[in-house]
Amino acid sequence: MTFLTDSIFAPLSVLLICGMFFGRVAKKIKIPSFIGYLIAGLLLGSSMSNILNDDIVESLSFVSSLALLVIAFSIGSQFKLSYFKQVGLTPIVVAFLEAFVAYVFVTVGFLLLGASLPFALVIGAISSATAPAATVMVIKEYKAKGPFTDLLLSVVAIDDAVALMLFGVNAAIANMLIQKTSLSLMLVLEPFIEIILSLLVGVLLGALLSYLMRFFKSRANRYTLAITSLLLGAALASTLHASSLLLIMALSATFANLSEHYDIVSELIERSAPPIFIMFFVLTGTHLNLWILPSIGMFGVVYIIMRQTGKSIGSYLGVKSMKQNLQHGQYLGFALSPQGGVAIGLTYVAQGIVPEYANTIQVLILSTVLVLELFGPLLARYALKQVNEITY
Repeated sequence: MTFLTDSIFAPLSVLLICGMFFGRVAKKIKIPSFIGYLIAGLLLGSSMSNILNDDIVESLSFVSSLALLVIAFSIGSQFKLSYFKQVGLTPIVVAFLEAFVAYVFVTVGFLLLGASLPFALVIGAISSATAPAATVMVIKEYKAKGPFTDLLLSVVAIDDAVALMLFGVNAAIANMLIQKTSLSLMLVLEPFIEIILSLLVGVLLGALLSYLMRFFKSRANRYTLAITSLLLGAALASTLHASSLLLIMALSATFANLSEHYDIVSELIERSAPPIFIMFFVLTGTHLNLWILPSIGMFGVVYIIMRQTGKSIGSYLGVKSMKQNLQHGQYLGFALSPQGGVAIGLTYVAQGIVPEYANTIQVLILSTVLVLELFGPLLARYALKQVNEITY
């Protein structure tokens, strides 16, 4: 279809039109609209109609990058000092436990199925990651609000850092076992350095943004300055090999704590975000592939069950240990079910670390992500309803 390749605007319009249509259908049957966006992408992608082939999807990758920046900016606002004065270290403890217990459960489950230790360690680390985009979209669509929602957003943000640390350490151990060499201290420290660097640069940019805001009075200029800071943050993350998600979260958190203009800027960014989110989730759907589901096998089933069990038990233990509302602990694990971009990104890194398992890892993670991306948001909505933070 030459129409789609003649101009960059043609595929963008297809993303929006199809996304809006399937999003409307999804709402009619009372499921989150962005599941409709994912289904639209699935139908348009190379595994189905191939209307949006791999080359077109690759040319639109900037849309996904931009959407993740907006999502990270939204999540970062949860890290206001006033919030942590109320809840203390609860989000940090809960995030660590839900990620770590999921990692342990999946790793042990795979070892019991006869998987090699390097393979089990890498897969277990990937299982700890959660999809911030899907979680944020469920919260926004149903206008969820309350202490459970605040805790969920904070945990999702910290989860990414924990997942990166777990993956980095386990990747180093797996590499040592395969190469039969001694464990390199630098390889173990690498994920921690990446996280610290991301947070440090984000804090500096957030402080700079807060300072510059006083020189711009109009809403339009302040909005433009904020967008500029997001783009600059993403560029620096790429140059420094840092995590753009963590960097932008740190930027947003610093800006939220230092500037009285945060709420106005945040509102302006959120108003301009819906078209970006629609295109992002439709594009995400193009990467899904129904035909690999039959190959999920027992490893895929164990991955999904053990990951969910670990997330639920870890969340409950975290909430209980911090003497918080136990009902939140009972349902937080369900809200952490979605898994997407972060896990897929770690998958491609893992293929280079354990190349003999590259194809197995790719098929396993992509097939389970398909299930978790489509059905995880339904569990997240269920959790929010059970704690009475959405009413419909």
